[in-house]
Amino acid sequence: MSVKNFEELFIHELSDTYSAEKQMSKALPRLARAADNPRLVAAFEAHLEETQVQIERIDQIVELMGIKLKRIKCAAMEGLVEEGKDVIDSIEKGPLRDAALIGGAQKVEHYEIAAYGTLAALAKQQGQRDALKLLLETLKEEKATDEKLTMLAEQGGNERAQMDTKAA
Repeated sequence: MSVKNFEELFIHELSDTYSAEKQMSKALPRLARAADNPRLVAAFEAHLEETQVQIERIDQIVELMGIKLKRIKCAAMEGLVEEGKDVIDSIEKGPLRDAALIGGAQKVEHYEIAAYGTLAALAKQQGQRDALKLLLETLKEEKATDEKLTMLAEQGGNERAQMDTKAA
């Protein structure tokens, strides 16, 4: 990665985030199928729709700024997606797997919150108000998704998983 100025840094970070979102759009259907709790299934399905809108926003930013994304693969998201596959392969479908899926999904959200926060700061630094507005909209959605996942865990998901494993 050879980055020499703020614009190149922004393009690199936006390209990385675009890759992350594309990877998540492929992983979310698998996560939805792997979940047991209907509310968690619905959360994954809703987040897939949201992710597709977020990809479209990145496309808008590219057009607004007249930039070209780099072809890179987000290694961080690749690792998080792989962790999700490991959960699906190693934990039987039920409350315990759901608890692990929620935890993995929150790791993804925290990564995305950091990515969009960084992008927003870079857009602001460059005076890219329209891009900033779009990035802040996505950042707000990522934070809301993280809160929804926390509520799912706190509203009995983790407790059911613990009770299930004690009974076994």
